[in-house]
Amino acid sequence: MVALKEITWEEASAPGFETSTRQAWRAAVAEIAVKAKQTLPDCAGRVESAVKIVLAGDVELLADGKAKIASQSNGTTQYFVVNGTCECKDFPRAPSGWCKHRIAAGMQKRATALMQRTLTAGTNGQGEVPAVPAPTPAEPPTAPLPEAPASVNVRFELGGREVQLTLRDSDEGRLLARLDVILQRFPVATKPVDDTPQCPTHGAMKPSTKGKGWYCPVKLADGAWCKAR
Repeated sequence: MVALKEITWEEASAPGFETSTRQAWRAAVAEIAVKAKQTLPDCAGRVESAVKIVLAGDVELLADGKAKIASQSNGTTQYFVVNGTCECKDFPRAPSGWCKHRIAAGMQKRATALMQRTLTAGTNGQGEVPAVPAPTPAEPPTAPLPEAPASVNVRFELGGREVQLTLRDSDEGRLLARLDVILQRFPVATKPVDDTPQCPTHGAMKPSTKGKGWYCPVKLADGAWCKAR
């Protein structure tokens, strides 16, 4: 067990105290982030987002083992309670459900434990360390951004990646004109038409080598060939 030592005002006011603890916290978060990327190589971008959430002080560890995560969306704050699952839109499509909110919750827990071990190692062996300071929350915006009178979302493929672009404007006609320009830059790729006849049971047929027509190249369980033509 790690004992927590009450810090006096003189100790907390000593030169370098806040800097050293802040550096230790950021170092612990960075170390956990490296391990997270190694464990979840397909979620590197989500890990980076989780680091920003943790360092912004937007993770609150609850007494029941859950974590409350603040997420900024369209200028408003939305909270997700994480306990192995998450209510965000990314959770169903994230690899094994590891959205940035779940990663941030785990990162907060592990970085806190790592920082305590690091500070314990630097004491005189008595196991007394200062309490881990909570990350200072980022200053909230003075006022939420006003909602645009007209907006539209469009998805397209760019460099092999699916991209979502949000256009906002105060005039609907002008917004549609801007959207038309975007769509002209990224036309929908048309796939060649496949006119190969299909067996209703087994899929694509093959052309007959004995004459005209097509046949199904699938042999049935009884040894006979499928008779679809």
